[in-house]
Amino acid sequence: MTRNDRGVIAVLDEVTALVPVLRESGIAGEERRWIPDENIELLEKAGVFRIAVPRRFGGLGVPVADQAAVLNEIARADSATGWVSMIWVSSSWVPSLFPEQAQEEVYAGGTVRVSTGFTPSGTLTAGTADGDPGPGPGAPGDYTLDGSWKWISGSQGADWAVLAALLTDPDGTPVPHAALVPFSALSVADDWYSSAGAGTGSSTVTAVGVPIPAHRVLPLADVLAGGDYAFVPYFMAQGAAAYIGMAKGAYERFLERLPGRGITYTSWTDQAQSPVTQIQVAVAANKIEAADALQERWLRRLQEHADAGTQPDRAERAAARGRAAYAVQLAKEAVDELFEAGGASVILRDEPLQRFHRDIRGLSLHALFTFTTNQEVHGRAILGLAPDTAFL
Repeated sequence: MTRNDRGVIAVLDEVTALVPVLRESGIAGEERRWIPDENIELLEKAGVFRIAVPRRFGGLGVPVADQAAVLNEIARADSATGWVSMIWVSSSWVPSLFPEQAQEEVYAGGTVRVSTGFTPSGTLTAGTADGDPGPGPGAPGDYTLDGSWKWISGSQGADWAVLAALLTDPDGTPVPHAALVPFSALSVADDWYSSAGAGTGSSTVTAVGVPIPAHRVLPLADVLAGGDYAFVPYFMAQGAAAYIGMAKGAYERFLERLPGRGITYTSWTDQAQSPVTQIQVAVAANKIEAADALQERWLRRLQEHADAGTQPDRAERAAARGRAAYAVQLAKEAVDELFEAGGASVILRDEPLQRFHRDIRGLSLHALFTFTTNQEVHGRAILGLAPDTAFL
């Protein structure tokens, strides 16, 4: 499949048309600490939440580069909406790793929004919530899920969650597993107060005695191993698309507000004539271009593996983390450059550029996207050392 797929073109065209509406919603999203419902409805109508759903369930099942292009465009409009869309789209592919029965349950409508929590802060217990120590209701191997997971982006509008929890082996060893849970069985706390990513609704979710059938539980190692795509490289690529989209949105907004602006307390009545500004905008443009180039190379390689039915080796997986994080760093530096060139008025709340700046800096602290951690993982692989992490 290629970008020539009419379904992908239609989704991209609709999302591009929505950019002004999504960008205008930024303040409202921050004030309610969750993206406006209208944004979700518009993106749903555009087909965004079908792009990673397998075609046999009525989804679009488009290649990863096309998924990234859609997410990039949403983030160009609004960082919070872009981030939440990235989480939902990248996570909606995960149920395809579960048994057929689970896939049929999750993908029944052909469109789905999935949020994830891969820190194993919950527990899975054989049996049911009523204390039955046996195999549980229905089929042997059913479980009960308990625990809380913080910072679950998109939790206020997701249909399903993939949550990591510890399941004790017969020998007493706790082993991380992933449980597929409908959000209707979880409680969502009103506890998301932040200075960055304020509109992402990344609240704490809690499970208390939630029965989980066996077909909706997998060892976390199996999830990380991936299916058509290697999961961590796939998620890193989707995440980088959102960060790069934020940088493009900031760059676009900088150019929009430049005409007619001077530089206060100088002789420059037209900021665009200043060599300093010319250098700043060129540096930002080239960092965004470099981030795009890094991303394009890895997206192509990831799709080549998917098309061939192969998996990237450990070195490639480590490189995916290193390159995606480097692309994120470049995008962040580009926004920093533009923010510094924006003048004092850039800090006003109704100015989208300051929101791109706060959000990309805050969201780049996400543990899986931090620059130094990922360069270490990549560097260890280059030097022939063990990666020292299971998240590859």
